[in-house]
Amino acid sequence: MVNPAKSSAKPAATAAVKTAAKDVVPVSAKTPRTAKAMATPSTAPSLRFYHSEVLREKTNTVLSALETQPGHPHHGEAIADLVTHLIEAGMDYYFLKPLKQAEVGFVAEQSARLGISGAVKLVSSVSRKFIIRMDQTQLLVVATHIRSLAVS
Repeated sequence: MVNPAKSSAKPAATAAVKTAAKDVVPVSAKTPRTAKAMATPSTAPSLRFYHSEVLREKTNTVLSALETQPGHPHHGEAIADLVTHLIEAGMDYYFLKPLKQAEVGFVAEQSARLGISGAVKLVSSVSRKFIIRMDQTQLLVVATHIRSLAVS
C-alpha cells in the first residue's frame, strides 16, 4: 500500500529542487577572477556556519601570519590545514548536527559520520594539493576569501 503523504511529498521536493536549479546563474568563462572581484561582498543569499572559538582563533592566527609575512615558505601548508579544519566544521554543522537534532538513531548517525569523514578526506586531499603549490599572491586571495566568509 502506498502512503499518500510520502507519494505527494516527493514530487513537491523534486519540483523545489528543479526550480532552485533554474535559479542558478552560470558563471561565464569570461568573468574576471581578480582578487578585488572575489573579495567584494555580494548581495546574493548565502549560507554560513558557526564554528568553535578555538577554530576562529586558529583562522585569525593563520590568516594574520600570511598577511603580515606573505613570503614565509610554510604558509601553504598552514592554509591547507586550516581549510581542512573548516571543511570538517562545515560538514559537521550542515550535515551531522541536523541528523542529531532529528534523532535519526545511532546507526544512521554513525553511517552518515563515516560517509562525511570520507568526503572530508577526499576534498581535503584535493584542496591540499592545490593550496600548497600556490604562490603568495594566490594564497592571499584565498585568505581574503576566507576573511570575507567570516562574520564578526
